[in-house]
Amino acid sequence: MRAQFVLSEIGVGLRRNLTMTFAVVVSVALSLALFGASLLMSDQVDSMKGYWYDKVNVTVYLCGKNDVGESPSCAKGAVTPEQRQQIETDLKKMPAVQTVTHETADQAYKLYQKEFSRSPIASQLTPDLMPESFRVKLKDPKDYDVIATAFKGRAGVQSVQDQKSILDNLFGLLDGMNWAARALMALMLVVALMLIVNTVRVSAFSRRRETGIMRLVGASGFYIQAPFIMEAAVAGLIGGIVACGMLVGGRFFIIDGGLDLSSKLNLIEFIGWGPVIEKLPLVLATSIVMPALAAFFALRKYLKV
Repeated sequence: MRAQFVLSEIGVGLRRNLTMTFAVVVSVALSLALFGASLLMSDQVDSMKGYWYDKVNVTVYLCGKNDVGESPSCAKGAVTPEQRQQIETDLKKMPAVQTVTHETADQAYKLYQKEFSRSPIASQLTPDLMPESFRVKLKDPKDYDVIATAFKGRAGVQSVQDQKSILDNLFGLLDGMNWAARALMALMLVVALMLIVNTVRVSAFSRRRETGIMRLVGASGFYIQAPFIMEAAVAGLIGGIVACGMLVGGRFFIIDGGLDLSSKLNLIEFIGWGPVIEKLPLVLATSIVMPALAAFFALRKYLKV
């Protein structure tokens, strides 16, 4: 097969259907940009889970004087030194526990004033209003139920709070957003495939006389189909290149420059450039294979003479 003939036919097809080719490029670019973004979103959520779950604590709040009469679990009175010591001893004996840190009411007050000094209620708080607690670091954050079952309702314990449950709500929201992006990506892929098929049909119809003559003189089916398939692949590749540019530009603008979320949200461990670069070959490969396959199956019917 002469490369010059194939390239000339690709150019003819792209020029004849310039408007539809542009629509294919745009739809492929948007769908693959969403595809890459959804993959990066999954990587970001996994990175955040690994970062935050490693720092998650279970907090065992002890009954204070102000809790007596207000909290049903503290009806028997404030925690005694003996109860405090026994709770700490039992916590340290548990196989699921990695470390146990005791935080007094004064320490909790100082930490609150440091972290939330701008809060309107910060000036109204006093150390005696802050809860005494044990900060428990688990070997596996999923073992929260072991701590909750052992200490909820115990004398001197007001409540057991799992920070993981708060993070689970956040990650659930992020996962929902990621699935919404995937649904939109799937819709855009369907639109792109329909545009590719229609473009190939129009191109095949406009050149039906030439292809008919080629068939009559003995040209093989692959020889006739190749220009149309490569025409779709070239349009898809252009869309894939645009999609890669959108991913790279989005990563730079959102995290490093422009919005600069990496410095504004320093509590979030953002993914680096490595995962972005890793997704680009996949996006480019998809941008070539997807249109080529769509064109191949569309041509099986529309190039019959």
